[in-house]
Amino acid sequence: MELRHLRYFAAVADTCHFGQAAEQLHVAQPALSHAIRQLEAELDVTLFHRTTRQVSLTPAGVFLQAEAARLLDSAADAVRGVRRIAGGRSGLLRLGLTGTAAFSHLPQIAQLVKREMPDLALEIQADVLTPAQCESLRTGALDLGVLRPPTVGDEIEYRILASESLLLALPVDHRLADEAAVSMADLRSESFVAYDNSDSAVNEAVSRSCRLAGFAPRREHFAPGTAVLLALVAAGLGVAVVPESVRALNLNGVVFRDLFDAQTVELALAWRSGEVNPLVQSVIALLETSLTTTGPVSARRL
Repeated sequence: MELRHLRYFAAVADTCHFGQAAEQLHVAQPALSHAIRQLEAELDVTLFHRTTRQVSLTPAGVFLQAEAARLLDSAADAVRGVRRIAGGRSGLLRLGLTGTAAFSHLPQIAQLVKREMPDLALEIQADVLTPAQCESLRTGALDLGVLRPPTVGDEIEYRILASESLLLALPVDHRLADEAAVSMADLRSESFVAYDNSDSAVNEAVSRSCRLAGFAPRREHFAPGTAVLLALVAAGLGVAVVPESVRALNLNGVVFRDLFDAQTVELALAWRSGEVNPLVQSVIALLETSLTTTGPVSARRL
């Protein structure tokens, strides 16, 4: 049974008039009548009572009228869905975010996607450090990442979203907790809590800041992500230098203070080089237009 036959049948069933149905369908009436006879022969039923004065549905025709409407609606939905996917407007997008980006950029991204691409579903993987995101992008486990350059390894492209200042996270009872702003030199004798990945962009920025202040950070405790890092600070195991977006976290036992001579860290939108998935391309275009800072059109680490 062809969809064409169902469309022809539905038109005749709705009008109970072959001439009017043929006009609606833009086909010749003899061709329409022939198609209906083919459908009846295939189903081995009579769908219409025909007289010289009127056309009416048989009980089998009444049943098929409801089923045809359902099948034609489903077919139309399938066509629309396929076109949305092919046009990059529908589907599932897997997005990874480094720890603090979940606070600074995830709300904006989610709102943009909901407004501009309502048929797109987001699968979020949060608090994923840059090296792990790069590997997941290469293997296809992630479609897009919000991470801190430089990227790790090959075949990753990125576009800068923002540049963030670093700030100091302290236990509430720390000697510097009452200061409005702190110098990196004030941290010379402190124990540091750091991210446990050697390729961490934040760790590198902290090291540069300390070197410029004339010392090397004494890292005594390490954390796999921002939440654990701040918990260690709250426990009094050390201080941490973190991106400014961490202020969004309200953790008992931790206070944040400005660092007036620390380095900055960048945040970037990253994807696989040569990405051909139309959905990913559409989201990249949307986020580049709406979120990126002024600067080069593209940055790449190959």
